[in-house]
Amino acid sequence: MSDFLNTYKIPIRAVVESSKVIMEIYQRDFKRIQKEDGSPVTEADLESSKIINQYLSKTGIPVTGEELEKAEFKERASWTRSWCVDPLDGTKEFIRKNGEFVVNIALIENGCPVFGVIASPVNQKIIAGNQESGAFEFSFEDVDDMTKWRKLPNLKPVESPVNVISSRSHFSGNILRLVEDIQQKYGPIETAKMGSALKFFELVNERANVYPRFAPTMEWDIAAGQAIYEAIGGKIIDVHTGKPLIYNKKDLRNPHFVAFNGNMDVSVSSLQTP
Repeated sequence: MSDFLNTYKIPIRAVVESSKVIMEIYQRDFKRIQKEDGSPVTEADLESSKIINQYLSKTGIPVTGEELEKAEFKERASWTRSWCVDPLDGTKEFIRKNGEFVVNIALIENGCPVFGVIASPVNQKIIAGNQESGAFEFSFEDVDDMTKWRKLPNLKPVESPVNVISSRSHFSGNILRLVEDIQQKYGPIETAKMGSALKFFELVNERANVYPRFAPTMEWDIAAGQAIYEAIGGKIIDVHTGKPLIYNKKDLRNPHFVAFNGNMDVSVSSLQTP
């Protein structure tokens, strides 16, 4: 276990320090602006990005981040390793002050997320993991003491009711068809609504079993969650291909996807995205 902390101390420390600044800004009035694509950004996004970039620059590994200038694909295509960063995932939730925002950092190797860490600034909790070591949950105060970390067990077979978590309270279209298929196979379902990659805290703790996403997301929204969830038997699959999501693509937008407990039979072959 100590090897895990030694290897990933920099990104783990980065999410803690950025979370502290995020919470300082969260507890007062803060500036917000609208980006060219219409999405909001606050000083918390920018300050967090600055802190994380300072930490990750020590690794010598290039960074793709939501609030950083993106390298051209012809440059990124030569990268075998890169960091994928969302310094404040859930900016709209941050502005609403509902607590549903996180900090995401993933390490990408040859298009695959091989390590992820997600921090919840409000809850002062972190989940992190990779395939070799598995996944862990721990508090900010225990970040340097792995003896106090909780090793997350591999996902168990799902029992009814299946818990479906999403960013919306009402299902329609492809998500509704997916839910109906799950109901036919597993019986009753329960639903929950939550913003940002905070959903992965629910997924890795088996409080949720399925997370469908048929709306726009970017690589930095999901990469860390995929690395952590896969480390304990979860799957995140592209509904077009039925294969895991890939990263550092020419287009940094994600395809529509479904995240689910890998013990489940979840079929996406009949789902046609608009």
